[in-house]
Order: sequence, then C-alpha cells, then structure tokens
Amino acid sequence: MTRQLKSGQRGITFIGLLFIGGILAVSGVILAQIVPTAIELQAIHKAAKKAAAEGGTVAEVKAVFDKAATIDDIKSIEGKDLTVTKVGDKVVVSFAYEREIHLAGPAWLTLKYEGSTK
Repeated sequence: MTRQLKSGQRGITFIGLLFIGGILAVSGVILAQIVPTAIELQAIHKAAKKAAAEGGTVAEVKAVFDKAATIDDIKSIEGKDLTVTKVGDKVVVSFAYEREIHLAGPAWLTLKYEGSTK
C-alpha cells in the first residue's frame, strides 16, 4: 500500500479570515439597521387593520391610525398619508412609503414599503 502525502495545508488564510469577517461585520451592521424598519412595517400593518375595522369614515380611520401610531411609536407614516377606500361594505386602508438608510459617504439604501388591508 502506498500513501500519497499532501504537499500543502488546506484551510483558510488569515487574510481570507479577515476578509470574510469584514463582510460579515458590514452585513451585520446593515441588517441591524433594516430589522427595525421591518418591525415598524408590522406595526403599521397592525395599525392599518385596526383603523379599517374601527373607523367608518375617512377621518375616523385616519384618527384611529394616528392613535395607534402614537402607541406603537410609528414615525414613518401618519394618518394623512393613508389611502382609504371602500370595497363593497369593507373599508380598505392602503399605504406606501420609503425609508432611507445611510450606509457610507454618498451611498444610501432605500427601502420601499407598501401594503393594504384586505
């Protein structure tokens, strides 16, 4: 039986480890800035559903949304930014907004959110 010896080591170099660590760190920082906007989007959906269920008129829907936005600390959108329509006998609340996250220098990440109640 003959065994062949491998002439070199396998694995990642220190420079490669630093490069991968840097990419993971930058990704983590960006993700840490995106997660709060996603949580806020969920709060907006919840407030819009509540406003559609409790409000009868456009003004009532917007007032209910503003109260819920105050409680849930929603800063990206207000009641005046909502589009309130009626489909059959159901009130449908729609919204769309953008959030910008500064990355570095002239680089920005723009997140566009939209949604509506069913």
